[in-house]
Amino acid sequence: MGEKIAKTGIKRDNDLMYYIKTGDVWATPRKKPGMPKGKAQKVAAAGIEMDYSKYLYYLDGDGDVARKERQVGGSKRKKTAKAAPAKKAAAKKPAAKKPAAKKAAKKAPAKKAGGKKGKKK
Repeated sequence: MGEKIAKTGIKRDNDLMYYIKTGDVWATPRKKPGMPKGKAQKVAAAGIEMDYSKYLYYLDGDGDVARKERQVGGSKRKKTAKAAPAKKAAAKKPAAKKPAAKKAAKKAPAKKAGGKKGKKK
């Protein structure tokens, strides 16, 4: 969990989405089907100085402003995940064509197919 920055004691409402902007707490109505978009409004003036590049700011479960250090670079990925796409790319290469064998010319010609399929007249 993060560290608390300011104690505001806001009672949270499930119909509102809370966020921190320019050091103050804002709330906007959640989207609902068939309802028009609502306007955001300032809920509390926390008056904190924010460092966006290093921390992520949020309203915690107690209704206080908290921050958590940002995770730089994302999460590590498995090495097997990188090897799998390389195999697929190699499989997509067209196969080299081989010259026709001379023995194929000595075979008897295949029978020709008849006319139209279906009833005979």
